[in-house]
Amino acid sequence: MRGKVKIQEIADFAGVSKFAVSRALSGKSGVSERTREMIMKAAGQLGYFKASEPARFTGELHEHDEGKRSGTIVVLFPNVRYQNRDSVYWGPVFDGVNTRLSQRGLDIITLTEPSGEHVFSLLKPEAIQGVITIGTVSTQILLDIKRMNIPVVMIDHSDPALHCDTIFADNYSCMQELMTKLISKGYRKFQYVGSIKDAPSYFERWIAFRTALENYEIELNQDPQLIGPDAHDMYLLFSKITLGELPEVFVCAHDVNARYLIEELRKLGIEVPAQCAVTGFDNTCDNYPILGTVNVNKELLGMRAVDQILWRILNPNSAYEKKLIYGDIIIRDQYGYSLSEEESEG
Repeated sequence: MRGKVKIQEIADFAGVSKFAVSRALSGKSGVSERTREMIMKAAGQLGYFKASEPARFTGELHEHDEGKRSGTIVVLFPNVRYQNRDSVYWGPVFDGVNTRLSQRGLDIITLTEPSGEHVFSLLKPEAIQGVITIGTVSTQILLDIKRMNIPVVMIDHSDPALHCDTIFADNYSCMQELMTKLISKGYRKFQYVGSIKDAPSYFERWIAFRTALENYEIELNQDPQLIGPDAHDMYLLFSKITLGELPEVFVCAHDVNARYLIEELRKLGIEVPAQCAVTGFDNTCDNYPILGTVNVNKELLGMRAVDQILWRILNPNSAYEKKLIYGDIIIRDQYGYSLSEEESEG
C-alpha cells in the first residue's frame, strides 16, 4: 500500500489546497499542468509513492474473485488528439480500468500529461505493481517505463520499443465482417477514409478493408490522399483535395471521421445517403446517417487490461499476449435506425 504520507501534508508542502492535490493525483481536471507537475514532484519528495515493502499477490485470479488486493497501478492516459476522459471513446475505456481496479482493491495513480522531465523517476518501482497505458503513448515515455522493469499492459497501442501485453478491439475481423455485409448488399465501389498511420487499429482496419475487396475480386481504386496524414482532419483534407468520382460507400476508420466527412460532403452539395453511403467504426456518433459501424465494448477493453496486468504480475516470465475483444456489427437504414440481423443481410 501507499506510504503514510497524507494528502494534507503534500498540500502544505506544495503550498496548494488539499482539493488541488486530490485532483492532481487522481488525474482529474481542475488544476493546471504546471500545478499538477509541482504536486507530483512534492508527493515524490515526501515519499508518497514509496512503499516499505512491495505488495505481492498470491494464488490465482478469477473473474469471480471478490477478494481485495493491495497495491498501486499507474494508469497512463496522455491527452493526445482528444484522448481524454471527455472522449466518447476513451472516457469509457478509462472508466472500465477504474472500475475493475476498484473491484480488485487496488490504488490508482493517473498520469495524463507526463512531462519531458521524466516524471517516472518520481515513481519508485518497488511501490508500483504495474502500468496500464490507454491509447497512443510516445516512444520516449515507453522507454522511461521500460527502465522501471515492471509489468505493462497497453490498450489500443503497441510499440516495438516496449514488448508487453496488449488489449485491442478485434479490428481486423470486425472490419472484414462489416465489409462482407456491405458487399452482400450489392455495393462494389469503395473508398477508405482515415490516416492509416495514426494508430495500429486504423492500419488493421485498412488491411481488412483491402483484404475483403481482394477476397471478392473487387478492384481497389483507392485515392491515396484519403488515407494520408491529412486524413485525420476532414476539414484540412478537404481544403487540399478535389474529389473525383464518388464511390458508393466511404468506409471510414472510425465514427468521428465519418461524422466530419458527412459534414464536408454536405458543404460540397453531396447528400448522404442519397448520393453515397458512409460507414464508421466504434459506434460513437448518433444522429448522423452512418450506414454501418462496429460497436466496441469500450469499458470491457479497460476491464480486461486490469485482468491481464494482474495475471502478468503472477506470471512475469510467460510469453506476451495480445487480447482481442470482438465488436458487434451494426447496419442501419437510411434514417439511422439499426436493422435486425435478417434485415441487414437483405
